[in-house]
Amino acid sequence: MYSLQYLLKRIGLLITVMWTAATINFLIPKLSPRDPIRERLLQAATQGGRNQTGLQQMAEAYSRDFGLDQPLWQQYLNSLLKVVRFDYGYSISQYPRTVNSVILDAMPWTLGLGLVSILIAFVIGTILGALLGWPRSPRWLRFFVPTSMLTSAVPAFVLGFLLIYVFAFQLKLFPLAGAYSRTATPEFSGEFILDVIRHAFLPACALILFQLGGQALQMRSLMVMTTGEDYIIFADAKGLKPRRIFLKYAVRNALLPQVTGLVMSLGTFIFSTVLVETLFAYPGLGGLINGSIQVLDYNLLYGITMILVFAVCIATLIVDLIYPLLDPRIRYGKA
Repeated sequence: MYSLQYLLKRIGLLITVMWTAATINFLIPKLSPRDPIRERLLQAATQGGRNQTGLQQMAEAYSRDFGLDQPLWQQYLNSLLKVVRFDYGYSISQYPRTVNSVILDAMPWTLGLGLVSILIAFVIGTILGALLGWPRSPRWLRFFVPTSMLTSAVPAFVLGFLLIYVFAFQLKLFPLAGAYSRTATPEFSGEFILDVIRHAFLPACALILFQLGGQALQMRSLMVMTTGEDYIIFADAKGLKPRRIFLKYAVRNALLPQVTGLVMSLGTFIFSTVLVETLFAYPGLGGLINGSIQVLDYNLLYGITMILVFAVCIATLIVDLIYPLLDPRIRYGKA
C-alpha cells in the first residue's frame, strides 16, 4: 500500500515546509525596528512610577537572557534548534513563564472549539452537499443552495458579530464573550461543562456556518460530476437500489476530493478560528496571537505559528496515508 520511498519523500517534504516556515517566522520580526524588551521595561517603569535609571542595563541583561544580543546567524541557528526540540524559550510578555506552558494552557480551548467545529461542518456539509447534488433528492432541499453560497461568502468573524448582536445582545440567550462565567469554578462537573458549552456555542456556530457552506457547495459539485459517470448509469441500468447507488457509487467516489478540499482549507479555517477567538475573547491560541502581536512577544508568536504549521503538515500527511482506505485503487508504490 505504501512504499518506503514514498514515506521518505513525504517526510522530507514535511521537513522542508517546516524549515521554510521557521525561516520566514524568524526573519519577519527582525524587520521591525522596535525593541520589545525595552518597550516592556519602559511600560513597567512608567506604570509603576519607578525611576528609569538603569533601564539600559536591565534591557541589556534581559536581551542576554533571551539571546537577542547574539549575531543574527546565531539567533537563526538557535531558532531552528528550538523548532527541533519544541522548546521556544521564555515568553517576553509573561516572563518568567515559558512559551510551552503558555501555549499548553490555551491549546485545549482551541482544540475543543476548532476540531469540534470543523468536524461538525464537514459531516453536515458533506451530507447536505451529497443530497443537493443527487437528482432524486426532495426539491425543497434546493433552498439550501443560496443559503450555502451566502454563508460561505461571509467571513467567520462577520457571522460572529451577527450572532453576538442577535443571540447575545438582543435575545440574551448566550453570553457575550469568554469561555466560562467569572463566578464559575473550573472543575469537572456537569454544571461547569454546561457553562463552557453555552459560552462556546456562538463562536462554534460562526465557524460551522462559515465552513459548512463551502463544504456543501463543493460536495454538491462533486456529486453532480459523479452522477454523470458511466458506472452510475450502468448501476442504475442494472436495477440496483437508489440508496446503494447513492452511498456506494456516488458518495464514496466523491468523498476523496472532498477530504482533500478539507485539508486544503485548514489554513483558512485556522485563520478564521484565530479571528473568532479574538472576537469572543476566547482563551485560546487566537487570543494569544493577538496579544503577542500587540506586545511584540516574538518567542510566543514564533511558538504558536510553528505549532500551527506543524499541525497542518501532520494533518496533510495523515490524509495522504488514509487515501488508500477511501479508494482502494490508490497505491503509493512503484508501478
